[in-house]
Amino acid sequence: MTQKKLHPSVLKFKEFVKNNPNVIKEVRSGKATWQELYEDWYLLGEEDQRWQSIGADKKSESKTEQESKNDWLSNIMGMVKKMDPNQMQGHINNLSQALGAIQGVISQFQGGNGSSGSGPLKPQEGPKHPFAFRKD
Repeated sequence: MTQKKLHPSVLKFKEFVKNNPNVIKEVRSGKATWQELYEDWYLLGEEDQRWQSIGADKKSESKTEQESKNDWLSNIMGMVKKMDPNQMQGHINNLSQALGAIQGVISQFQGGNGSSGSGPLKPQEGPKHPFAFRKD
């Protein structure tokens, strides 16, 4: 494949990218496009702090993620320590009763087997053998 003659600034940008592999990672991760990075490079130059921050972003992000995970875990553990077991048991019992009531209402509307007695929602029973064949 023959390579078209590229503009000298594009060739310089390609050389810059080869020397800074974090720029490639920036594009592959979807944080920026080649066009955006080229325009920034062209306008800001190679010595701008944007290019140093690209490599540092990964390190700071991983630290930030780790800190947020630790904060989340410490918050959960703090809440667990503050819980009153008797109060939690009461809430669980109330929730269980509410779910039981909802299941009862649903089974009534579905005509489920759980309803006792002959209520108005009980379907009529048909013959046990709907296709009874008789000998003539």
